[in-house]
Amino acid sequence: MSEQAGAHRRLGRFRAALSAAPPLWWAMLYFFSLLCGYYVLRPVRDAMGASSDAAAVFPRGLIALGERFGVELGEFTLQLLFTATFIAMVVLQPLYGALVSRFPRRVFLPAVYLAFIACLFGFWWAFDSAIPGRGAAFFVWVAVFNLFAVTVFWSFMADVFDNANAKQLYGYIGAAGTVGALVGPAITRFLVEPVGVANLLLVSAGFLGICLLCIMKLRPWALARERSQGGGADGRAMGGSMLAGLRLVWQRPLLRALALLMFFGVGVGTLLYNEQARIVRAAFATAEERAAFYSMLDWAINGLTIAIQLLLTRFLLQRYGIAPLLLLPAFAIMLGFAALSASPLPMLVAIVQIVTRASEFSLAKPARETLYTRVDREERYKAKAVIDTAVYRGGDLTFVWVHKALATLGSSMVFLAGLGIALGMAFGAWRVVRAERTLPHDPRTEPAHAPPRPT
Repeated sequence: MSEQAGAHRRLGRFRAALSAAPPLWWAMLYFFSLLCGYYVLRPVRDAMGASSDAAAVFPRGLIALGERFGVELGEFTLQLLFTATFIAMVVLQPLYGALVSRFPRRVFLPAVYLAFIACLFGFWWAFDSAIPGRGAAFFVWVAVFNLFAVTVFWSFMADVFDNANAKQLYGYIGAAGTVGALVGPAITRFLVEPVGVANLLLVSAGFLGICLLCIMKLRPWALARERSQGGGADGRAMGGSMLAGLRLVWQRPLLRALALLMFFGVGVGTLLYNEQARIVRAAFATAEERAAFYSMLDWAINGLTIAIQLLLTRFLLQRYGIAPLLLLPAFAIMLGFAALSASPLPMLVAIVQIVTRASEFSLAKPARETLYTRVDREERYKAKAVIDTAVYRGGDLTFVWVHKALATLGSSMVFLAGLGIALGMAFGAWRVVRAERTLPHDPRTEPAHAPPRPT
């Protein structure tokens, strides 16, 4: 009876939140569609990364170049793909900064998603025509798409909702995204064999089209919040240098701490990802089998994520702030790596992977995103993009090669080193908690207020 009463209370709070904050509907649909579209693609990308068949991933010219120097590219698949991803991020980050600086939000947000949709149609043609090198290009593109599309989403949410709303509503928005992250792998699992990889890309493009609709529907609330803060009423471009994000990350203690947390957080995930890829490569022979396995793993991760989001995230944020949401995942990962260093069993690797990613999505990420509601727009769009893209992929690049060196010493040594990286992550989380106390106090944090209504 008490469980039923608790469920009724949670449902009542959700209905009250929807009534008090009309843009919550569109924000939830936006994040659902974004993550559903991404998770349709992710198992296909992971299957490419786990492949040891260089001909299925790399262009013929690159394979021939490797053979000339006596290098078998299939032995360095992930290392080469992560390196290429980092280079793509370094090239694209200034372009994104220029777009944000020179164009108003109503222009650059739809432009980003229209570019992604156009790319999906291009990859549909490449997969349908079996173009050599499509695997590597797709892996890099999906990594770029994930980081830029998601960071733009949360930056936009910080335009729509203030800090008080963020603490009340981000758990619901995150849960909607997690539902999308559950539906996406299911779509891939059940459709990849009957319709093929190429046609799955068109499904993802359809979900991105829904994201565009949500952006247009949410824009009036973002403009209303700007007016309430004394900002421009027309959503004009924010101006400034396209490299201003790098300068801000260097200068601001909070942003430096977030960058440190991101770098080491990526490190623990990269070590796990590489060990997982080694296991999958040995266990499954075809790309379809590997895609099906990764979709099941994503299902487990996202199932745990949504349970935590619905039961804990909102309560912890409103009662205790960001500290437990950042520190608990760090300590859980430290315990997981300690166990793996003693007994690196394949099933334990999968369990720690599930806990690591679920705690990131359900606890750590919502905590970080609420901080961006308390900074200015330049930090929200430019500095955040640097941390979420360049710093993120810089961590990927660093630790994918660290893993390659450590793997020669065995799995136990990989996870022992990972324990040290997890300690770095815990230190970064502690620095963020300390730096957060220096932010200007938000008098509206308690109680929460509805976002300004558009006029």
